[in-house]
Parts: sequence; structure tokens; C-alpha cells
Amino acid sequence: MQRASRLMRELALLAAEPPPGVTCWPSEQRQGELHAQILGSADTPYEKGIFNLEIVVPERYPFEPPKIRFLTPIYHPNIDSAGRICLDVLKLPPQGAWRPSLNISTLLTSIQLLMAEPNPDDPLMADISSEYKYNKQLFLINAREWTKKYASQ
Repeated sequence: MQRASRLMRELALLAAEPPPGVTCWPSEQRQGELHAQILGSADTPYEKGIFNLEIVVPERYPFEPPKIRFLTPIYHPNIDSAGRICLDVLKLPPQGAWRPSLNISTLLTSIQLLMAEPNPDDPLMADISSEYKYNKQLFLINAREWTKKYASQ
């Protein structure tokens, strides 16, 4: 019950005051599932890309973080080929930083920031991480190519 009322409030807030470059809406098929889109920020290799995400909100939300994954392939050291995201706010303590005071809007903004500022020291994709660290030009070329190939409308 708490999940449903909290989600309704959060979705109303997201509709009224969405973070720049982020949209989110409920799934028509499944309760507790949301869809989101993040626009690649300017001056990043993801610029002008539109990235689709799936958000599965657990029954125990907000005491448990939602599971968020990219549906659009993205070339990024902290996002793997299955779309899973390595980000502390998506995990429960002690390994993670999830708190019930966080919300879907905050999480999507954090993911958008991670896209702009990868964390190569906590990678899911070791090869992309070392490319980011030691051959940034090649990383930028590959990330732009993937954005053009998979995230252009």
C-alpha cells in the first residue's frame, strides 16, 4: 500500500517538475513498473541520445531501492551489456547508499550525472573502464558511435 501511494506522489511530481532531460511514466502492463527516458547531456559523448530505462519498484519501496536498467545499449564503464548500473544509491547499505528519503527523480538525476561523469574506479565493464582511463579519445569515439547507433531517433 505504501508503495502505491508513494509512487503516485512521485509520478505526479515528475510530471509537474521533471528534472531537465528526464521523463518517467508508469507501465501500462505491469503495476510497480515504470519507464523512463534520459537525454544525453550536452558536451558528453551521449549528447542528443535518447536512452530508455526500465524501473521495477519492489513491494518494500521506499525501504528497498528500485531496480533500474538501461534498455538502450550504452558504451559506459559503469553500465554493463545487460543494462545494469553500478551506482551506490541503487544498492542497500552497507555496500550502497540507498535511503528511503531518496526518490525516482533523484535516482534518474544521479544516473544522468553518472553518464556525464563515469566512475572508472568502480566499473562493471573493466575493458571500457581502462579505455576511459588510459585512452580517453578512443572511449569518446566509441561512446559517440554507440549513441549514434542505438540512441538516435
